[in-house]
Parts: sequence; C-alpha cells; structure tokens
Amino acid sequence: MAKINVLVVEDESIVSKDIQHSLKKLGYSVVGAASTGEKAIELATSALPDIILMDIMLKGEMNGIEAADQIRKTKSIPVIFLTAYADEATLSKAKITEPYGYILKPFKEIDLHTTIEMAIYKHSREQEVVKERDLLFSLVENKDSTQKGYIFVKSNSKLVKLKSEDIYYIEALKDYVVIHTTDARYTIHSTMKDIDFKMGQDEFVRVHRSFIVRLDKIATIEYPNLTLEDIDKLIPIGGSYRDDLNNRIKLV
Repeated sequence: MAKINVLVVEDESIVSKDIQHSLKKLGYSVVGAASTGEKAIELATSALPDIILMDIMLKGEMNGIEAADQIRKTKSIPVIFLTAYADEATLSKAKITEPYGYILKPFKEIDLHTTIEMAIYKHSREQEVVKERDLLFSLVENKDSTQKGYIFVKSNSKLVKLKSEDIYYIEALKDYVVIHTTDARYTIHSTMKDIDFKMGQDEFVRVHRSFIVRLDKIATIEYPNLTLEDIDKLIPIGGSYRDDLNNRIKLV
C-alpha cells in the first residue's frame, strides 16, 4: 500500500519538526512543511498531498482557517486543524471550512494516527460518491443509457452495467429503489421520480407510485393489478396512472 502523503503547516519550527518526526514514525510520508498560509497554499498546489495538518494560529497575514478555505476552493484535499485554542469562536470559524478533523495541542501520536486515518477514509468515500454521481449525470445528460439500452447500478461498491431489456420492474422501498431482473435485484439510494426520468418513456411506464414496469414484460392486465412474464409477481395499478398505462399499450 502506498504511503499517505502529508503536508505539515506549523509556524513553530520545533513543533513542526516534532510533528514530522511523529508522522514518519507512524509510517506517513511528509511531502512538505510550511510556516505561513501563503506557503501552505503554494505547496498544496505543487506537492498535491493526500492530507494537510494545518495549525490555525499562523504568523503573518493569513491564518490557517483562511488558508484552508482558499485550498478548499481549488483542491479536494482533506484538512485537519491543529490548535491549542478550543474556544467557541475559533471552532465556529474553523467549521466553515469543513475540516476533516480537529486535534488539540498537545496531542499524542495515537490521536494523530486515528484522526488521519478517519479523515482519509471519509474523504475516499466522498470521492467515490462524487465519481458515481458524475458518471450518472453524464449518462443522463448524454442519454447514452437510453440510446444504448443500458444503465449503471451500484453493486458491492462497484458500478455494474445492466441491460434495460433484462429489467422487469422497479419498486420503491422507503429511501431506496429496488431494480428487479429475472435472476437478481439491485438496491440503490434514489427516488422513483429520479429513476422514472432516467429510465425514459420508450420502454418503461410508471403504473403506481411505488412501481415502474417494462412495457414489453407485461403479461396480463386486470385492474387494479397486472402480471409480468416469467415471474410470479402481482403489480398494483394506481388510479392516477391508469390512463397513462392505457395510452401506452397497444389495445385492439
């Protein structure tokens, strides 16, 4: 496993060297050290650390909170604040920059290690969510999924391509929706409104506030329910969706 790269921002030379020594002892890589907010911003851009340990009360025109705020606007790098000040005013200012941790001086190596590991994990999870969101937005915007007949769903921390022709129905379940195929089901965090939009109107129809079905999978319709081919599932038809269903099916 690659070492985690850390940028240390501390204006007291002795304290900075002590922090760097502790980091190296814990197995981290120190990619830079800054004593001012301006230098911290410069190193954050050039060294691209995995995480920044930022003292709040820096000497000079820019304090640690201001430096962290500037870095946050251009780089996705988690920041952990180091400070000897725990007053409410300082905390309130620090919270605005959305730090990933807050360590009070003096601190032990175990505090440093635990806070860094938790911050790195939290940041990595957030980045995964961002990547998935951007991919799904791209699919919707470019309508690739509709044109090519597939969607991506999350399964066991990875995105899986699912052919739309394999989907039988989609069911709402509290804050989640469940996509059903003949041999699998995929539970994702979404809303029926969002899923209805992404699936499009050509192949799928919403028949109930809690159900979307694939049109060519409908076997029988006997109001207030319908059945689907190949699976033993009775799907309810909501009164407000009945007319739309009638307009979508080919009735002779």
